[in-house]
Amino acid sequence: MEYRKPLPAPTPVTRRYWEALREHRLLIQKCMNCGSSVFYPRMFCPKCLSNNLEWVESEGKGRLLSFTILYSTSYPEFNDDLPFVLGFVELREGVNMIANIVDCKPEELKVDMEVGVVFDDVTEELTLPRFNPVRRSTA
Repeated sequence: MEYRKPLPAPTPVTRRYWEALREHRLLIQKCMNCGSSVFYPRMFCPKCLSNNLEWVESEGKGRLLSFTILYSTSYPEFNDDLPFVLGFVELREGVNMIANIVDCKPEELKVDMEVGVVFDDVTEELTLPRFNPVRRSTA
């Protein structure tokens, strides 16, 4: 089935991020001058303006800071997904991401719940990060 929703276009700055997602790895940048974690991919550290950034692998776990449940959309490509959840996730490395929250009924969502990254291979060339609740084993 063909993916009909809008897709990001990797740039020279973001290319390594998208390549890693394709490998089911979540990368963020780390400033080698001030030690800050950086996301979204950039050419310069937003804290100290250094261009000495390296890619590091994120654990892919964090907490849900906030979310919204979309029951309607102006984009017809997303109508079949309604309702869907956009979450504001703080990764353990200290950076924030906006992504879909999946595998969870909207009424089960709670601010501060633990979430982990899952990888959605939407095309042969592109994988999108999504997050789902971290379920604790009762065993």
